[in-house]
Formats: sequence, C-alpha cells, structure tokens
Amino acid sequence: MRFTEELGSSHGWRLRRGVLDDGREVFAKSGSASEMFASEAAGLRWLGEAAAVPEVIEVGPDLLVLSWVRQERPGAAAAERFGRSLARLHRAGAPGFGAPWAGFIAELPMDNSPCAGWPAFYGERRVLPFLRQARLPAADVALVERAVGRFADVAGPAEPPARIHGDLWSGNVLWSGGDGVLIDPAAHGGHRETDLAMLQLFGLPYLDRVLGAYREEWPLAEGWRERVPLHQLHPLLVHVVLYGEGYRESLMSAVRRVLAL
Repeated sequence: MRFTEELGSSHGWRLRRGVLDDGREVFAKSGSASEMFASEAAGLRWLGEAAAVPEVIEVGPDLLVLSWVRQERPGAAAAERFGRSLARLHRAGAPGFGAPWAGFIAELPMDNSPCAGWPAFYGERRVLPFLRQARLPAADVALVERAVGRFADVAGPAEPPARIHGDLWSGNVLWSGGDGVLIDPAAHGGHRETDLAMLQLFGLPYLDRVLGAYREEWPLAEGWRERVPLHQLHPLLVHVVLYGEGYRESLMSAVRRVLAL
C-alpha cells in the first residue's frame, strides 16, 4: 500500500489515504495496539449485511484499512433514501441487547455483554459506567442515578433489539451514491430510537427528511420525540468524559427532561 495523503489524527489515531497495488483507494487508521480496530471492523461487517458501509480490507491490532468513500453533497432525495435505509438496518435486528465483540466509543471501552431488556442494558452498560468516569458534582450524580432508576418506566413500549450504529452523529454519515454511508460505528443490538436521538444531538443535513422517510418505512412508537433526551444521556456523558465541563449543562438539561417524563 502506498500512502498518498495525510488526513490528520483523531483520538490519537493517525489517519491516511492510500492506494493499493491493484489501484483501489483506501482509508487507513493506525495507532497503538488495541481491540478497538477489531471491534470497529466487526461492527462494520455486521452493519454491512443491511446498510452501506466501507469494505473492511485489512484489520490488525494497530491498523484498520477500509475502502475509500467518495463523498458528494447531500440533498433531499439522498436524505430520504438514507432514512429508509436506516429503518431497514434497524429492522434487520440483533440476537439481543449487546454484541459479541468488545465495545468502544472513540477510544473509550464499553461493555457489550448482554442484558435481558433495553432499560437494564442502557443503564448498566452505557449510562452508569460513564457516570463513574465523568467526575460530576455529587448532586449531579444523584440526579443521573434517579433518572436511571426511571428508565424502565419511561422507555416506551418494549421493542426487539435493533441493529444500531451506536454513535450516529452527523460526522459518521458520509454522503455517497445518493445515500448515507455509515462509518466509525459502536455497533450493537440496542434501541432504534438511540440512533435517531444521536442524529438530532448535533444535527444532520435534511434531518426532517431523514426522519420523515424513516417513519414511513417503519413507524415509531408514540412518544418517541419526548424520549429523545433519554437516548442522548449516554452520548452526552461520553462528551463530558472526553471533553469536560463544557457539556455538563447539556447533560443535566437532558437528565431533568427525563425526570419530567
């Protein structure tokens, strides 16, 4: 492989563009040895059974090589196609809540071991572990713990495990071929509203078109809009852990909205 362009770094990983001997363009991510690359590769392959993702070309403890995604400007038609594609991905399902590979979001490990139901999985595997790392004031910790205690009551109707991306902010959707291509997953069996709430956290072009097409393909349970803050607790806690105090108020606002459900 011949590297042609340095693309900077992300979370300590070196990002490069390259060309294989057969002429294919690739994206390479490298860094210190970690289970993270194997986890990302497993998630991409699993999502790729039902959605557009880059091809995994090579994976090792310190390197991940993917097919290059040629990007284009998003439009309304592509957004609607992506909404339908995302609904079909979620509907492909999962054996349970969790995954058989190690979990990561950015460089942070996540526990993907299964739980019997989504409220327990979300509380025990996603929210509480990051709450313990967030170094929040004791009063904030108590409020988050109160919210976790209400998850079973406010999660809405029970749904089967969905096949979700798990870290679906706008930067992890590349527009190509008239659709959205998914990258950098934290893939697992989860709740489909989690991916939709993540898209709303930091915005996405033509988001209303995405959500409208999604709901046409697979309608959402009543009250899904009110549950958006519930599904945003985990990513907001992750941002507090990674980036500190600047995300605290957004987190606590979401906590208060969950407690008001």
